[in-house]
Amino acid sequence: QVQLVESGGGLVHPGGSLTLSCTASGSIFSIHTMGWYRRAPGKQRELVADISGASTSYAESVKGRFTISRDNAKTVTLQMTSLLPEDTAVYYCMIEATVLTGYNYDEYNYWGQGTQVTVSS
Repeated sequence: QVQLVESGGGLVHPGGSLTLSCTASGSIFSIHTMGWYRRAPGKQRELVADISGASTSYAESVKGRFTISRDNAKTVTLQMTSLLPEDTAVYYCMIEATVLTGYNYDEYNYWGQGTQVTVSS
């Protein structure tokens, strides 16, 4: 069984910074992609940033302000700076991983429980 544990959310003033971290555990053979999504009130979930190997991608709205990095094989970090009120959302960690299920290796997407980020004065 695979679990994702997120940390680092909270309340911050506009212009402030937060760092989110997500660590995966369980019967993981390999992780191909790690990323962060968010869902703001009344909006659909959207990709914030992801990292696959040495390649990263970002939503246009966070480019230049957020940085995603993979600290080790099972931990991904999202550094958020110059935060705006519109960054307020629940942030979810996601991984695309190969896991051993019985005698087979299969690929699945796994999601964290979410961590609240609130940007407000």
